[in-house]
Amino acid sequence: MINISQQIAQELSVNSSQVQAAINLLDEGATVPFIARYRKEVTQGLDDNHLRHLEQRLTYLRELQERKDLVLKNINEQGKLTVELRQAIEQADNKTSLEDLYLPYRPKRRTKGQIAIEAGIEPLADALLADWNLDPEQQAQAYIDSDAGFATSKDVLDGAAYILMERFSEDAQLIQKLRRHLLKQAHITAKVSDESAQGAHKYKDYFQFSEKLSTIPSHRALAILRGRNEGILQLSLDVDPNSELTESSAEVMIRDHYQLHLNQQNVANWLNRVVRLTWKVKLGLSLETELISSMREAAELEAIDVFARNLKALLMAAPGGPKVTMGIDPGIRTGCKIAVVDATGKLLHTTTIFPHEPQNHWQKSMRTLSHLINEHKIELVAIGNGTASRETDTLVAEALAELSGNKPAKLIVSEAGASVYSASETAAKEFPELDVSLRGAVSIARRLQDPLAELVKIEPKAIGVGQYQHDVSQSQLSKSLDAVVEDCVNAVGVDANSASIPLLARVAGLTRTMAQNIVAYRDENGAFNNRQQLLKVARLGPKAFEQAAGFIRINQGDNPLDASGVHPESYQLVNRMASESGLAVEQLIGEQQHIKQLDAKNFVTEQFGLPTIKDILSELEKPGRDPRGEFKTAKFKEGVNKLTDLTENLILEGVVSNVTKFGAFVDIGVHQDGLVHISSLTDKFVSDPHDVVKAGDIVKVKVLEVDVKRKRISLTMRLNETANAGKSDNRSKSNSSNKAAKQGQRSSQNRQRDKQPANSMMGNAFAEAFAKAKK
Repeated sequence: MINISQQIAQELSVNSSQVQAAINLLDEGATVPFIARYRKEVTQGLDDNHLRHLEQRLTYLRELQERKDLVLKNINEQGKLTVELRQAIEQADNKTSLEDLYLPYRPKRRTKGQIAIEAGIEPLADALLADWNLDPEQQAQAYIDSDAGFATSKDVLDGAAYILMERFSEDAQLIQKLRRHLLKQAHITAKVSDESAQGAHKYKDYFQFSEKLSTIPSHRALAILRGRNEGILQLSLDVDPNSELTESSAEVMIRDHYQLHLNQQNVANWLNRVVRLTWKVKLGLSLETELISSMREAAELEAIDVFARNLKALLMAAPGGPKVTMGIDPGIRTGCKIAVVDATGKLLHTTTIFPHEPQNHWQKSMRTLSHLINEHKIELVAIGNGTASRETDTLVAEALAELSGNKPAKLIVSEAGASVYSASETAAKEFPELDVSLRGAVSIARRLQDPLAELVKIEPKAIGVGQYQHDVSQSQLSKSLDAVVEDCVNAVGVDANSASIPLLARVAGLTRTMAQNIVAYRDENGAFNNRQQLLKVARLGPKAFEQAAGFIRINQGDNPLDASGVHPESYQLVNRMASESGLAVEQLIGEQQHIKQLDAKNFVTEQFGLPTIKDILSELEKPGRDPRGEFKTAKFKEGVNKLTDLTENLILEGVVSNVTKFGAFVDIGVHQDGLVHISSLTDKFVSDPHDVVKAGDIVKVKVLEVDVKRKRISLTMRLNETANAGKSDNRSKSNSSNKAAKQGQRSSQNRQRDKQPANSMMGNAFAEAFAKAKK
């Protein structure tokens, strides 16, 4: 445990005592949000990012230790555990290194090498390896044994070769040398295997593809892996790209490792053949499989990280607030579904209008909208961004123009996942009598009021702010996204008297069963008046209460602190603060002048350290404050509704819909997101687009290029950049890339690939813009 805590501490650049304290809390059943918020003095300020990494690494390193114990036990039972081997196993810091060491001792099927050893040929293999002047054919005569299957000298020498091949291929030091060598210089290559297969055109840019294994971006790695899985591409490792040598550098490394300086010796040809087969038959194939698998894992982790960051930005988008809202799910032939919800999200009315083809009931639809707006005093209109959204936006604009007095604000919102919610068990329980299509309109309205509260009802993977989510480990993706949702929900807090079951289930310490019981309790007994009543809920015991209470809000309850982020365990401390100020608790809350006069050091005790005291004072200044930003809306340009309405150098306002490692996608209201490449995000150098923008941000962009046929839009956030200048810059980048290629920094296949458009598998809008930016 000490070693594990020290290792994690080094990775996080913190003290091992902090890590050990966090491990103890996790082992006691504490959740990451609870530890990050209410146990800062114990961990000396580890935040949720530290704790998430710690939790993940703790699981990995404990699994590694369990595997080490098993390996040591198995080798010891074989009577082959030396002091040196034990030390090497105990010092292995990852599973790959451990398995390299265990390879010679792992139980395996009966191999050709083992058969040769059983036939007594191992002394011959040792002799030929030690004395290169021996005559292999002559030495093999003494080991001929027809009954054992070695009837000729050739059979015997083949058996000796298999013995050495297996010995070499199980040498941990050699394997690690070769692995480092491949990671340093090997290229991953792709070739077409079935050009006529359905969907093969999507992988055209990878029909002759080569890129350095250590630097290939995650999106390209996942694209070629998908092509392989679909039977369209074949993948392999090229150990010596751009080399004209007839012998692999890996074979040279094997000979050097065993100091086989062979020339004209009698054994030279035989040993060279052993080395060649060791690489081609044994080590080359196994390392290729391992490294391509490692490439996939690294690409998956990066893709999952991008998805998680985008999801967090979307969940933490500013809420429209408790306002009467109309949600419209646009459609053409099937009509526009409308749902009106009150300030609490309760459904008031639903209907369907048919303003578009083929019915074209434009005026009738306008009258329906005007009537609903006046009848329900609607304050916000949320229009889904799917099919016919801009046409429906125009309809709403015309209806609002004819209204007098206060008019509701209208805006287009993402409807990603709305259809998934509509058909879900949650939606069926909420609206058992409501048509599935109308449930989507309800979701669109509610997600404008409070994105977090509504989006938690949808499986995170279905929200659609990631790339290649179906190609990555689904268990790892779900685990990562669930952690994001949990952190977001607990950062905002949950109203016990209005929250849905899915939202309550994300509160630290609560299970779905507990969430269901909370809702059942308030349905039967009415609204909660204080946090202590939560202990009356079935299956919600003291431990769950400790973890959850600080994140659950009771508004207009018996105790004003129940509506804040102050944990019940700190209430007595707040009473002391109020007493020192000469005020009642309810008077102290929000009184910044009095609160700032309190000295945090005066309230430090064994139970409550300075970090917790400061958090309490901050919470008292602005109790129950929402960490999400100010609610803003993007205004799409009137008259720009489709791709053909776009022109070069046109400046537009849009919403960032997705952020990747190579740039950001922006919804500009034409049913096709455009790509702002990383180089066009700002005039300064950007290493990570997330440092500049996040999903949900409202930005101004300029159109650089539009490809109507391929539905691709290239945008820039550098508003002083022009379309022509962008093309000139692209040509400059192309020349620079070609020059680098001639210097050996890029293969000829990559130079050819850069002259082509990027693969459409990389996303609708990003592909062409990305290729041009690379050029």
